[in-house]
Parts: sequence; C-alpha cells; structure tokens
Amino acid sequence: QSMDSTLHYIHNESDLSTNSSFSPEEEKKSKVQDVVPQALLDQYLSMTDPSRAQTVDTEIAKHCAYSLPGVALTLGRQNWHCLKDTYETLASDMQWKVRRTLAFSIHELAVILGDQLTAGDLVPVFNGFLKDLDEVRIGVLKHLHDFLKLLHVDKRREYLYQLQEFLVTDNSRNWRFRAELAEQLILLLDLYSARDIYDYLRPIAFSLCADKVSSVRWISYKLVSEMVKKLYMASTPTFVVDLMNELVEKFCRCHKWSGRQTFVFICQVKCLFIYILFCLFG
Repeated sequence: QSMDSTLHYIHNESDLSTNSSFSPEEEKKSKVQDVVPQALLDQYLSMTDPSRAQTVDTEIAKHCAYSLPGVALTLGRQNWHCLKDTYETLASDMQWKVRRTLAFSIHELAVILGDQLTAGDLVPVFNGFLKDLDEVRIGVLKHLHDFLKLLHVDKRREYLYQLQEFLVTDNSRNWRFRAELAEQLILLLDLYSARDIYDYLRPIAFSLCADKVSSVRWISYKLVSEMVKKLYMASTPTFVVDLMNELVEKFCRCHKWSGRQTFVFICQVKCLFIYILFCLFG
C-alpha cells in the first residue's frame, strides 16, 4: 500500500513536470506496457525533459542514457516502442557526453532488439555517431565488430567504404584511436570475404604499418599477419600472392631502413616468414 501511494505520487509529479511531453493521448498509449509500473517508466522517460536538467541534475540525460540498455532489457524488445522516442532524443542531445554514452552501448542494445529493430532504428543512429566528435566515434569504434556482426551481410558490406574515415581524427596526436582501429580490423577479418579484405582492409593496414607511433605499428604488424593467414586459407590464392609481393616491394626492398625493419617485424609475428616463402617460391 505504501509502494502504491509512492508510485501514485511519482506518477502525479511526472504528469505535472512533463506535461508537454505526455499530454497527447496517442503518445501516452504508445508508451504503455505491463512489465513495470507505468508510473516508474513515465518517471524514467521524463529524464530527457530539459527542465529536469535545470532543476534536478545537469547530467540527468547522461544518467538516462547510461541506464537505457538495462531498461530496454527489462521491458523486452516487444516494448521498444516505449523507448524509441527517448532514445532518438538522447542520440541527438547537444551534450557529447550523452551521445558518447549511447555510442558505447549501442552494440548491447542491438543484441536486445534483434535484427529487424536494429536495422530500422539503430543503424541510422550508428551512422550519425560515425560522423560525430572523436569522443563519440571512439564508442562505436571500440565495439565496431560487435555491432557489425549483428547486421545482415549486405548491410555490413556498406561500412567497408567508411572504415578508412577512422584514419582521420580531430586531433592527429590521438594515436590510441588508430591503435583501436587496428585491433578492430583484426576482428573484422572474420566478417568479410577475401576480396573485401584485399580491396578495403589491406590499404588501411598498410597505412597503419607506416604510422608515426610505434604502438600503432606493432598492432598493425599483427593485423597484416592475420590478414595474410586469412587470405592464405581462402579458396582464391591470387590475393595472398599479390599481398606478399606488395609486402616485399613496399617494405623488404624499401630504400629506408625503417621500411626494411617493418618487413622483418611483420615476418616475426607468428612466423609469417614461412608463409611468405611458401607463397612466393612454392
């Protein structure tokens, strides 16, 4: 009885403070569910009200974004319609910290919602985050593999054209961004065909191998070695032979000692030298 009276009080307060958000009758019906007390959900949804940020907590929208995957999991995908508008509001929030919070959890939300809802409601938000500030982009980059593996193959291939954009950052000194890109590309090798790896991932890998920061280069050496292994196991041997020849031409025969050293380091990773000898000389 005490809980009912408390929820009744919260519900009434929510109606007063968010009258502009929930006044239309149709909008109220679209947010009705039977998993948790409706008053509790209404109180949560009201956290995106700008007046709350001025009177309650300046970071209340960030707290709302942080809790959204948990709320979505509790309500289930059948009640996503209750959260969709709130999610889109948070995704377009002026504070980059709010968008960053959503970017770091969008892959978890995709698992909860499933293929169809992800393609319809999350992919547009994901595409927006890809063009956002570096503080937001790093969120989708750190879980790029986790998100792309949930998409349909055709939709996943569309992002091959955008991967190279991760090489460009607001601050060129942000080498950790490029290091994370190399780490993610290693995981992405399992999601794409040999043709896609050779055409799209190979140029990025070679660019990272020549990075100014040694930490980025070391991860890139592992990336190239995994790429050679992946192409070697593919049914078409042409790609791996061409990749080997390019490695020899770009690094082994480089007029700079740093380039020749790069070739040695790449061969050092997982005894790649054996693969090179076998592919080049049979």
